[in-house]
Amino acid sequence: MSEENITRIELDGKEIILIGTAHVSKQSALQVKEVIEAEQPDSVCVELDAQRYESVKDKNKWQNMDIFKVVKEKKATLLLMNMMISSFQNRVAKQFGIQPGQEMIQGIESANETGAELVLADRNIQTTFSRIWRNIGLSGRAKLMMSIFYSIFNKEEISEEELEKMKSQDMLNSVMEEFTREFPRLKTPLIDERDQYLAQKIKTAPGDKVVAVLGAAHVPGITKEIHQENDLKQLSEVPKKSKVPKIIGWSIPIIILSVIAYTFYMNPSAGWQQTISWILWNGGLSALGAAIALGHPLTVLTAFLAAPFSSLNPLLAAGWFAGIVQALIRKPHVSDFETLPDDVLSVKGFWDNKVTRILLIVVLANIGSSIGTFIGGADVLRVFFDNLLS
Repeated sequence: MSEENITRIELDGKEIILIGTAHVSKQSALQVKEVIEAEQPDSVCVELDAQRYESVKDKNKWQNMDIFKVVKEKKATLLLMNMMISSFQNRVAKQFGIQPGQEMIQGIESANETGAELVLADRNIQTTFSRIWRNIGLSGRAKLMMSIFYSIFNKEEISEEELEKMKSQDMLNSVMEEFTREFPRLKTPLIDERDQYLAQKIKTAPGDKVVAVLGAAHVPGITKEIHQENDLKQLSEVPKKSKVPKIIGWSIPIIILSVIAYTFYMNPSAGWQQTISWILWNGGLSALGAAIALGHPLTVLTAFLAAPFSSLNPLLAAGWFAGIVQALIRKPHVSDFETLPDDVLSVKGFWDNKVTRILLIVVLANIGSSIGTFIGGADVLRVFFDNLLS
């Protein structure tokens, strides 16, 4: 049995075997099977949380998705990001004719076959996303989204030999150094904290011999953190939302409404000018976002009508109304959910699939409305000061 990509650790009388894998590699899946069968461990830890484990078990997860519930619960952006992030892995997996995450699936199957206890060792993915989103700031979010889009639609193929090279320590370190330079605030919640969480789960797994199936990027960190004590409760906490965005969110409509009301009092003609400007910028740009996503004409109209009012209430968003109208008019069929994993691999698929089109409408209509709020608000203030100084 090859010892390549395997790290052995002795800790307090327990033997821990880490298998560093590439998430879309046939060789990784085969090695996982060989190691577990040869070692006969008491426990097998996999880099999955309960949510991703259920997704692996449920092959019909897309067909069971309630698109109305996704929009109403304000999860459209999160779901779209999740799809975008996983699409690169799916594309490479499809290139090699394997299932994405096949090594994790193999770890689960081998644990069952050998009678080992299965341990879901990773942190809840929603917690990780929340900690990432709160940690990288507005510019970091925009940069991350651009990188994700690029990774999806970049058609350059990766050889399996190059994929295997990525598991070597030298290549891994160079990749991580570049990753840290690009997104220095992203590395902590995505890699470092999960290294700590995974290490603690692995070291406390039942039995004297534990095999852990992990992405290669986590092996160096876990090798270090496994000798430390890490607080799982603290690592699982979702950071409290800052009050600043909420204050700003309510301050903008109060200021806008107050300025327009005062302008109406001083000069009704100027007040109407402000009102029309606010409606056109908010409604126009939100409608433009829905139109770019190829929304139905009634969906575009809904975005136009909803945006001027939703922008004055932080609890509402034009994209939610537009998304629900689109879902009612062009309700996704079972076939749309069935082809979703393949459709997210291309620009055309994103726009053609009724599910992703709804998500795109929600996101782009909201972005348009947000831009319209700043431009329209600036024009409202311009008219106000012009009249004040005249």
